Order: sequence, then structure tokens, then C-alpha cells
Amino acid sequence: MSEMWTGEKVRLRGVETKDWECFRDLAQNTVDVRNADMVEPPRSDESFRSWTAERAGRPPGGEAFRLVVEVLDGGAFAGAVTVGETDARAGRFKTGIEISRDHRGKGYAAEATELLLTYMFAEQRHNKCEVEVYSFNDASLALYRRLGFVEEGRLRQHEFFAGSYHDVVLLGITAAEHWAGHPYPALR
Repeated sequence: MSEMWTGEKVRLRGVETKDWECFRDLAQNTVDVRNADMVEPPRSDESFRSWTAERAGRPPGGEAFRLVVEVLDGGAFAGAVTVGETDARAGRFKTGIEISRDHRGKGYAAEATELLLTYMFAEQRHNKCEVEVYSFNDASLALYRRLGFVEEGRLRQHEFFAGSYHDVVLLGITAAEHWAGHPYPALR
């Protein structure tokens, strides 16, 4: 079996304390931060150092975790993928991804998400992954649809920022939908 955390372009790895500047850089662009979550007041370098050190010290896995997306060719930090709001009884989890501007359009987000889905479906027995995307975030909507996620609903005027209310699009993919055309790597 090949390395589960490594694709053709990226590998997923744990957060290291040295990553603090990369996480700080991800938080610098207001548009990018708004696409992923919400704009917060500026943070100090020390705040980023301690936030990153705390995550680097967490044990692997668990109900919520964050992994760094690292480019295979050169080892550059390309972004991060997260798992959160897991529900073991129902077999659901939520995910999200952020890729730095200089690494977009290269397939890193798609491959990182595929690697994460494979782990969560094949190793953690989850049956469904859900994402919430702001309706104006065309790039993320296109990414998840390309990966086979299906729109399941829309929360109208659900979030307020940048002076107005915005819809949130709910998308999901089941394990069966993920595996269609993607056989379990150990069986290849």
C-alpha cells in the first residue's frame, strides 16, 4: 500500500511550530479570510506562535484536527485542511481547506481533500462529509462539486459581514459517492 497521506502533488502532515509564519500569512488577505470564515482584528506574531505551538502539541486525530498541505516538489507550505464537528454515532464530519494564493490553481486543494476523505471514510468509518461554503465563493463551490459533493441546501442570509447578509451553501458527499471511481488504495 502506498503512503496514505501522500498524493502525486502534495502530502498532508501534522502542524509544526515552525509553521506559525505560514499561518500568519494565510490570515493576511481579508478576502481570503472572509471566504473561509470571518475577519478578526489583527493578531500579534506571538499569538500566531502560541496558536501554532498549541496545535503542534496536540495528539494526532481526534474529533477535530488540522493538517498542513505540503507541496511534494520542494516541501513548501501550501495551506491547511481541517476536520471538525465529527459525529461518530451518525458517521458525519465537516471539512474545510485553505490554500495560499501562490499555490492555487495547481490541484493541491483537490488532492488534499481527496486524501483526507480517503482517511476519514476508509480508516475512521465515517459515512458522510459535509462542507459549508459562502454562496459567493465560486472557487470553493466549483472544487467541491468537481470532487462529487452534492448541494443539499442553502441557509439564506445566514452570515453577516462586509456590510450585508450572505447565504451559506451546504454540500455533502457520502462514502459510496467518494468511492465511485476511487477504489480503496489497498486494493489497487
